[in-house]
Amino acid sequence: MPDLPLPPGSTLGILGGGQLGRMLSQAASRLGFDVVILDPQPDSPAARVSRAQITAPYDDPDALQALGRLCDVVTFEFENVPAASVETLAEAGALVAPGPTALAVAQDRVDEKTYLNAVGAPTVAFAAVTTLDDLTAAIERLGLPALLKTRREGYDGKGQVWIRNAADAEAAFDAIGRRPAVLEAAAVFQRELSVIAARGRDGAVAVYPLGENVHKNGVLKTTTAPAAVDPATQARAEQIAAAVLDGLDYIGVMGIELFDMGNSELLVNEVAPRVHNTGHWTQDGCICDQFEQHVRAVVGWPLGPTQAHARVEMTNLLGAEIEDWRALAAQPDARLHLYGKHDARPGRKMAHMNRILSLG
Repeated sequence: MPDLPLPPGSTLGILGGGQLGRMLSQAASRLGFDVVILDPQPDSPAARVSRAQITAPYDDPDALQALGRLCDVVTFEFENVPAASVETLAEAGALVAPGPTALAVAQDRVDEKTYLNAVGAPTVAFAAVTTLDDLTAAIERLGLPALLKTRREGYDGKGQVWIRNAADAEAAFDAIGRRPAVLEAAAVFQRELSVIAARGRDGAVAVYPLGENVHKNGVLKTTTAPAAVDPATQARAEQIAAAVLDGLDYIGVMGIELFDMGNSELLVNEVAPRVHNTGHWTQDGCICDQFEQHVRAVVGWPLGPTQAHARVEMTNLLGAEIEDWRALAAQPDARLHLYGKHDARPGRKMAHMNRILSLG
Protein backbone atom coordinates (compact mmCIF):
# COMPACT_ATOMS: atom_id res chain seq x y z
CA MET A 1 0.00 0.00 0.00
CA PRO A 2 1.62 3.31 -1.05
CA ASP A 3 2.21 6.16 1.37
CA LEU A 4 -0.10 9.14 1.12
CA PRO A 5 -0.25 11.76 -0.23
CA LEU A 6 0.97 10.35 -3.53
CA PRO A 7 3.70 12.45 -5.14
CA PRO A 8 3.69 13.62 -8.76
CA GLY A 9 4.96 10.83 -10.99
CA SER A 10 2.69 8.26 -9.33
CA THR A 11 0.19 6.35 -11.47
CA LEU A 12 -3.59 6.65 -11.31
CA GLY A 13 -5.78 3.87 -12.69
CA ILE A 14 -9.26 4.60 -14.01
CA LEU A 15 -11.96 2.00 -14.58
CA GLY A 16 -13.76 3.35 -17.63
CA GLY A 17 -12.54 5.11 -20.75
CA GLY A 18 -15.37 7.48 -21.67
CA GLN A 19 -15.52 11.25 -21.49
CA LEU A 20 -15.41 11.40 -17.69
CA GLY A 21 -12.31 9.20 -17.66
CA ARG A 22 -10.81 11.41 -20.36
CA MET A 23 -11.32 14.60 -18.36
CA LEU A 24 -10.08 12.92 -15.18
CA SER A 25 -6.95 11.84 -17.04
CA GLN A 26 -6.37 15.36 -18.35
CA ALA A 27 -6.69 16.77 -14.83
CA ALA A 28 -4.35 14.11 -13.42
CA SER A 29 -1.78 14.90 -16.11
CA ARG A 30 -1.82 18.59 -15.16
CA LEU A 31 -0.92 17.54 -11.61
CA GLY A 32 1.97 15.39 -12.83
CA PHE A 33 0.40 11.92 -12.60
CA ASP A 34 0.50 9.13 -15.15
CA VAL A 35 -2.80 7.42 -15.97
CA VAL A 36 -3.70 3.88 -17.03
CA ILE A 37 -7.22 3.15 -18.32
CA LEU A 38 -9.10 -0.16 -18.09
CA ASP A 39 -11.91 -0.32 -20.64
CA PRO A 40 -13.34 -3.07 -22.87
CA GLN A 41 -13.47 -0.73 -25.89
CA PRO A 42 -10.13 -0.38 -27.72
CA ASP A 43 -8.86 3.15 -28.35
CA SER A 44 -11.25 4.67 -25.84
CA PRO A 45 -11.54 8.47 -25.56
CA ALA A 46 -9.71 8.43 -22.22
CA ALA A 47 -6.93 6.15 -23.48
CA ARG A 48 -5.93 8.66 -26.14
CA VAL A 49 -4.90 11.19 -23.48
CA SER A 50 -3.40 8.62 -21.08
CA ARG A 51 -0.16 6.67 -20.75
CA ALA A 52 -1.73 3.28 -21.48
CA GLN A 53 -4.94 1.28 -21.75
CA ILE A 54 -5.68 -2.27 -20.66
CA THR A 55 -8.38 -3.49 -23.03
CA ALA A 56 -10.52 -6.03 -21.16
CA PRO A 57 -13.91 -6.43 -19.45
CA TYR A 58 -14.25 -4.73 -16.08
CA ASP A 59 -14.57 -8.10 -14.34
CA ASP A 60 -11.52 -9.72 -15.96
CA PRO A 61 -9.41 -10.91 -12.99
CA ASP A 62 -6.11 -10.87 -14.90
CA ALA A 63 -6.75 -7.34 -16.15
CA LEU A 64 -7.65 -6.16 -12.65
CA GLN A 65 -4.48 -7.72 -11.28
CA ALA A 66 -2.45 -5.96 -13.97
CA LEU A 67 -4.13 -2.63 -13.23
CA GLY A 68 -3.44 -3.05 -9.53
CA ARG A 69 0.24 -3.75 -10.19
CA LEU A 70 0.68 -0.76 -12.49
CA CYS A 71 -1.17 1.81 -10.40
CA ASP A 72 -0.68 3.42 -7.01
CA VAL A 73 -4.39 4.22 -6.70
CA VAL A 74 -7.46 3.26 -8.76
CA THR A 75 -10.74 5.12 -9.26
CA PHE A 76 -13.68 4.82 -11.67
CA GLU A 77 -15.57 7.08 -14.03
CA PHE A 78 -19.07 5.62 -13.85
CA GLU A 79 -21.09 3.68 -11.33
CA ASN A 80 -21.98 0.66 -13.47
CA VAL A 81 -18.50 -0.79 -13.06
CA PRO A 82 -19.15 -4.03 -11.13
CA ALA A 83 -18.74 -3.48 -7.39
CA ALA A 84 -17.09 -6.91 -7.29
CA SER A 85 -14.27 -5.56 -9.50
CA VAL A 86 -13.55 -2.82 -6.98
CA GLU A 87 -13.62 -5.42 -4.21
CA THR A 88 -11.17 -7.60 -6.19
CA LEU A 89 -8.76 -4.68 -6.53
CA ALA A 90 -9.03 -3.80 -2.85
CA GLU A 91 -8.55 -7.42 -1.76
CA ALA A 92 -5.43 -7.59 -3.94
CA GLY A 93 -3.98 -4.68 -1.99
CA ALA A 94 -4.70 -1.88 -4.44
CA LEU A 95 -5.72 1.50 -3.04
CA VAL A 96 -9.23 2.15 -4.45
CA ALA A 97 -11.35 5.29 -4.08
CA PRO A 98 -14.25 5.65 -3.78
CA GLY A 99 -14.60 2.27 -2.09
CA PRO A 100 -16.91 -0.64 -3.00
CA THR A 101 -19.55 0.31 -0.41
CA ALA A 102 -20.41 3.61 -2.10
CA LEU A 103 -20.48 1.91 -5.49
CA ALA A 104 -22.77 -0.88 -4.30
CA VAL A 105 -25.20 1.56 -2.66
CA ALA A 106 -25.43 3.73 -5.78
CA GLN A 107 -25.97 0.72 -8.06
CA ASP A 108 -29.27 -0.28 -6.42
CA ARG A 109 -31.97 2.38 -6.27
CA VAL A 110 -33.76 0.81 -3.32
CA ASP A 111 -30.54 0.51 -1.31
CA GLU A 112 -29.65 4.06 -2.33
CA LYS A 113 -32.91 5.60 -1.13
CA THR A 114 -32.88 3.53 2.04
CA TYR A 115 -29.37 4.77 2.83
CA LEU A 116 -30.20 8.39 2.03
CA ASN A 117 -33.16 8.47 4.36
CA ALA A 118 -31.11 6.81 7.10
CA VAL A 119 -28.53 9.64 7.08
CA GLY A 120 -31.14 12.40 7.02
CA ALA A 121 -31.14 13.07 3.27
CA PRO A 122 -34.86 12.84 2.43
CA THR A 123 -36.23 11.38 -0.81
CA VAL A 124 -39.65 10.89 -2.33
CA ALA A 125 -41.69 8.00 -0.92
CA PHE A 126 -40.81 4.73 -2.65
CA ALA A 127 -41.47 1.00 -2.68
CA ALA A 128 -39.46 -1.99 -3.87
CA VAL A 129 -41.08 -3.95 -6.71
CA THR A 130 -40.27 -7.54 -7.69
CA THR A 131 -43.61 -8.81 -9.02
CA LEU A 132 -46.71 -7.35 -10.64
CA ASP A 133 -48.53 -7.84 -7.34
CA ASP A 134 -45.82 -5.75 -5.64
CA LEU A 135 -46.37 -3.04 -8.22
CA THR A 136 -50.14 -3.05 -7.70
CA ALA A 137 -49.71 -2.74 -3.94
CA ALA A 138 -47.14 0.02 -4.34
CA ILE A 139 -49.50 2.01 -6.58
CA GLU A 140 -52.24 1.73 -3.96
CA ARG A 141 -49.87 3.01 -1.26
CA LEU A 142 -48.05 5.76 -3.18
CA GLY A 143 -50.77 6.89 -5.56
CA LEU A 144 -50.45 8.00 -9.18
CA PRO A 145 -48.73 9.31 -11.16
CA ALA A 146 -45.60 7.45 -10.11
CA LEU A 147 -42.29 6.62 -11.74
CA LEU A 148 -41.21 3.01 -12.19
CA LYS A 149 -37.44 2.49 -12.46
CA THR A 150 -35.26 -0.58 -12.68
CA ARG A 151 -33.39 -1.11 -9.42
CA ARG A 152 -30.08 -1.43 -11.24
CA GLU A 153 -28.54 0.24 -14.28
CA GLY A 154 -30.39 2.75 -16.41
CA TYR A 155 -29.31 6.35 -16.97
CA ASP A 156 -30.33 9.36 -19.07
CA GLY A 157 -33.97 8.32 -18.85
CA LYS A 158 -33.38 4.67 -19.74
CA GLY A 159 -34.97 1.87 -17.69
CA GLN A 160 -37.86 3.96 -16.40
CA VAL A 161 -41.46 4.68 -17.27
CA TRP A 162 -44.21 6.86 -15.83
CA ILE A 163 -47.45 5.18 -14.71
CA ARG A 164 -50.41 7.53 -14.82
CA ASN A 165 -53.30 5.05 -14.70
CA ALA A 166 -53.57 1.82 -12.70
CA ALA A 167 -54.62 0.00 -15.87
CA ASP A 168 -51.17 0.74 -17.36
CA ALA A 169 -49.24 -0.99 -14.57
CA GLU A 170 -48.65 -4.30 -16.34
CA ALA A 171 -47.58 -2.62 -19.58
CA ALA A 172 -45.14 -0.46 -17.62
CA PHE A 173 -43.70 -3.52 -15.88
CA ASP A 174 -43.31 -5.19 -19.26
CA ALA A 175 -41.59 -2.07 -20.63
CA ILE A 176 -38.74 -2.43 -18.12
CA GLY A 177 -38.46 -6.15 -18.77
CA ARG A 178 -40.18 -7.18 -15.52
CA ARG A 179 -36.89 -6.62 -13.75
CA PRO A 180 -36.60 -5.78 -10.04
CA ALA A 181 -37.63 -2.16 -9.73
CA VAL A 182 -38.53 0.73 -7.49
CA LEU A 183 -41.73 2.76 -7.69
CA GLU A 184 -41.24 6.40 -6.76
CA ALA A 185 -43.98 8.83 -5.79
CA ALA A 186 -44.21 11.92 -7.96
CA ALA A 187 -42.53 15.02 -6.59
CA VAL A 188 -44.15 18.39 -7.20
CA PHE A 189 -40.92 20.36 -7.33
CA GLN A 190 -40.09 23.84 -8.56
CA ARG A 191 -36.88 22.90 -10.36
CA GLU A 192 -34.04 20.41 -10.31
CA LEU A 193 -30.81 21.42 -8.66
CA SER A 194 -27.58 19.53 -8.19
CA VAL A 195 -24.62 19.83 -5.88
CA ILE A 196 -21.10 18.61 -6.54
CA ALA A 197 -19.21 17.77 -3.37
CA ALA A 198 -15.92 16.15 -2.46
CA ARG A 199 -14.49 14.45 0.60
CA GLY A 200 -10.77 14.06 1.16
CA ARG A 201 -8.85 11.30 2.88
CA ASP A 202 -8.59 13.50 5.97
CA GLY A 203 -12.40 13.77 6.18
CA ALA A 204 -12.52 17.35 4.89
CA VAL A 205 -15.60 18.14 2.78
CA ALA A 206 -15.70 20.76 0.01
CA VAL A 207 -18.96 21.73 -1.72
CA TYR A 208 -19.44 23.70 -4.93
CA PRO A 209 -22.28 26.19 -5.45
CA LEU A 210 -25.55 24.66 -6.58
CA GLY A 211 -26.37 24.24 -10.26
CA GLU A 212 -29.81 24.45 -11.86
CA ASN A 213 -30.55 21.74 -14.44
CA VAL A 214 -32.84 21.50 -17.46
CA HIS A 215 -33.52 18.12 -19.07
CA LYS A 216 -34.79 17.33 -22.55
CA ASN A 217 -36.15 13.86 -23.39
CA GLY A 218 -34.72 12.50 -20.15
CA VAL A 219 -31.18 13.75 -20.85
CA LEU A 220 -29.49 16.72 -19.21
CA LYS A 221 -29.39 19.64 -21.62
CA THR A 222 -28.12 22.58 -19.55
CA THR A 223 -26.74 23.33 -16.11
CA THR A 224 -26.51 26.95 -14.97
CA ALA A 225 -24.31 27.68 -11.98
CA PRO A 226 -24.09 29.17 -9.48
CA ALA A 227 -27.86 28.78 -9.38
CA ALA A 228 -30.02 31.62 -8.12
CA VAL A 229 -30.75 30.22 -4.65
CA ASP A 230 -31.06 31.75 -1.20
CA PRO A 231 -28.34 31.09 1.39
CA ALA A 232 -30.60 28.71 3.32
CA THR A 233 -31.03 26.45 0.27
CA GLN A 234 -27.27 26.38 -0.38
CA ALA A 235 -26.67 25.61 3.30
CA ARG A 236 -29.21 22.77 3.24
CA ALA A 237 -27.55 21.28 0.15
CA GLU A 238 -24.18 21.43 1.88
CA GLN A 239 -25.64 19.74 4.95
CA ILE A 240 -27.10 16.93 2.84
CA ALA A 241 -23.85 16.46 0.94
CA ALA A 242 -21.77 16.22 4.11
CA ALA A 243 -24.16 13.67 5.65
CA VAL A 244 -24.10 11.47 2.54
CA LEU A 245 -20.31 11.61 2.13
CA ASP A 246 -19.48 11.11 5.80
CA GLY A 247 -21.91 8.21 6.16
CA LEU A 248 -20.10 6.30 3.40
CA ASP A 249 -16.59 7.31 4.56
CA TYR A 250 -16.41 8.50 0.97
CA ILE A 251 -13.25 9.58 -0.85
CA GLY A 252 -13.60 11.61 -4.06
CA VAL A 253 -16.21 13.71 -5.85
CA MET A 254 -19.92 12.89 -5.81
CA GLY A 255 -22.81 14.37 -7.77
CA ILE A 256 -26.12 14.70 -5.91
CA GLU A 257 -29.31 15.54 -7.83
CA LEU A 258 -31.94 17.42 -5.84
CA PHE A 259 -35.57 18.42 -6.15
CA ASP A 260 -36.16 22.01 -5.01
CA MET A 261 -39.52 21.86 -3.22
CA GLY A 262 -39.45 25.53 -2.18
CA ASN A 263 -38.86 27.13 1.24
CA SER A 264 -35.33 25.63 1.34
CA GLU A 265 -36.74 22.09 1.33
CA LEU A 266 -34.69 19.70 -0.81
CA LEU A 267 -35.30 16.06 -1.69
CA VAL A 268 -32.51 13.88 -3.07
CA ASN A 269 -33.35 12.38 -6.45
CA GLU A 270 -30.21 10.27 -6.81
CA VAL A 271 -26.49 10.26 -6.17
CA ALA A 272 -23.59 9.42 -8.47
CA PRO A 273 -20.33 8.28 -6.82
CA ARG A 274 -18.11 9.98 -9.38
CA VAL A 275 -17.57 13.22 -11.23
CA HIS A 276 -20.87 14.29 -12.77
CA ASN A 277 -22.28 15.90 -15.90
CA THR A 278 -23.84 18.69 -13.84
CA GLY A 279 -20.37 19.59 -12.55
CA HIS A 280 -18.80 20.31 -15.94
CA TRP A 281 -19.45 24.03 -15.43
CA THR A 282 -16.66 24.03 -12.83
CA GLN A 283 -14.05 23.65 -15.60
CA ASP A 284 -14.57 27.28 -16.57
CA GLY A 285 -16.27 28.64 -13.45
CA CYS A 286 -13.84 27.62 -10.70
CA ILE A 287 -10.10 27.58 -10.08
CA CYS A 288 -10.23 23.90 -9.10
CA ASP A 289 -12.74 22.00 -11.24
CA GLN A 290 -14.48 18.79 -10.24
CA PHE A 291 -11.98 16.60 -12.14
CA GLU A 292 -8.92 18.03 -10.41
CA GLN A 293 -10.84 17.88 -7.14
CA HIS A 294 -11.49 14.17 -7.58
CA VAL A 295 -7.85 13.47 -8.36
CA ARG A 296 -6.75 15.53 -5.35
CA ALA A 297 -9.06 13.54 -3.07
CA VAL A 298 -8.10 10.05 -4.22
CA VAL A 299 -4.33 10.71 -4.14
CA GLY A 300 -4.54 12.27 -0.68
CA TRP A 301 -3.83 15.90 -1.59
CA PRO A 302 -5.64 18.80 0.11
CA LEU A 303 -8.95 19.64 -1.52
CA GLY A 304 -8.99 22.69 -3.76
CA PRO A 305 -11.18 25.82 -3.55
CA THR A 306 -14.79 25.57 -4.69
CA GLN A 307 -15.75 29.26 -5.00
CA ALA A 308 -17.06 30.31 -8.40
CA HIS A 309 -15.23 33.09 -10.26
CA ALA A 310 -17.81 33.10 -13.08
CA ARG A 311 -21.43 32.19 -13.68
CA VAL A 312 -21.57 29.53 -16.38
CA GLU A 313 -24.19 27.83 -18.56
CA MET A 314 -23.09 24.32 -19.52
CA THR A 315 -24.79 22.80 -22.58
CA ASN A 316 -24.50 19.16 -23.58
CA LEU A 317 -23.94 18.56 -27.30
CA LEU A 318 -25.66 15.37 -28.40
CA GLY A 319 -25.24 13.38 -31.60
CA ALA A 320 -25.15 15.50 -34.75
CA GLU A 321 -25.03 18.75 -32.73
CA ILE A 322 -21.26 18.26 -32.67
CA GLU A 323 -21.18 19.01 -36.41
CA ASP A 324 -21.57 22.70 -35.51
CA TRP A 325 -18.16 22.67 -33.82
CA ARG A 326 -16.72 25.35 -36.11
CA ALA A 327 -19.40 27.89 -35.25
CA LEU A 328 -19.39 26.92 -31.58
CA ALA A 329 -15.61 27.25 -31.33
CA ALA A 330 -15.83 30.77 -32.75
CA GLN A 331 -18.06 32.07 -29.96
CA PRO A 332 -15.98 34.44 -27.82
CA ASP A 333 -17.89 33.87 -24.56
CA ALA A 334 -17.80 30.07 -24.68
CA ARG A 335 -15.34 27.22 -24.37
CA LEU A 336 -15.84 23.93 -26.18
CA HIS A 337 -14.92 20.59 -24.56
CA LEU A 338 -14.87 17.75 -27.09
CA TYR A 339 -14.77 14.11 -26.00
CA GLY A 340 -12.92 12.52 -28.92
CA LYS A 341 -15.69 10.05 -29.76
CA HIS A 342 -15.72 8.72 -33.30
CA ASP A 343 -19.44 8.05 -33.90
CA ALA A 344 -22.00 10.82 -33.41
CA ARG A 345 -24.97 8.54 -32.74
CA PRO A 346 -28.35 10.15 -31.95
CA GLY A 347 -28.52 11.14 -28.29
CA ARG A 348 -24.86 10.34 -27.61
CA LYS A 349 -22.95 12.87 -25.53
CA MET A 350 -20.22 14.15 -27.85
CA ALA A 351 -19.09 17.34 -26.13
CA HIS A 352 -20.21 20.16 -23.90
CA MET A 353 -19.89 23.92 -24.12
CA ASN A 354 -19.41 26.27 -21.18
CA ARG A 355 -20.72 29.76 -21.83
CA ILE A 356 -19.63 32.53 -19.45
CA LEU A 357 -22.72 34.45 -18.38
CA SER A 358 -21.01 36.82 -15.96
CA LEU A 359 -17.81 37.15 -13.99
CA GLY A 360 -17.92 36.80 -10.22
